[in-house]
Amino acid sequence: MKEILSTEQIQTGLKHYRRIARQDMLRSGETPHPDAFLKHAESRREVYTRLGAFADDHGPDEVITHALDLYRTLPFVTGTPEHEHPDIKGQENALENFFLLVGLDPKTRREARSKRPRLS
Repeated sequence: MKEILSTEQIQTGLKHYRRIARQDMLRSGETPHPDAFLKHAESRREVYTRLGAFADDHGPDEVITHALDLYRTLPFVTGTPEHEHPDIKGQENALENFFLLVGLDPKTRREARSKRPRLS
């Protein structure tokens, strides 16, 4: 992992990601699967909001650990049609964006990904 960001830097990054998700929510009607696109954007925005709230009371290391824990609990839906499971895919996308933001080591992310349950 690179140098850990401060809580303020994490909050700034999450705020930026929330804005992008909000823009995506507004343009969902222009997409081939508007309901799925909207749900994906809403799910991303919700994750960013939850991580931001967690960061209000915890240090950067704890926020990263919390995000990894959330990631490990997500069902694995890769390979399903694009418009299916938009809530799970949105959460996954948000957490992976967060990992990029904080410079999480790819090996750590792969290890967490390998522990995710299969979709039942």
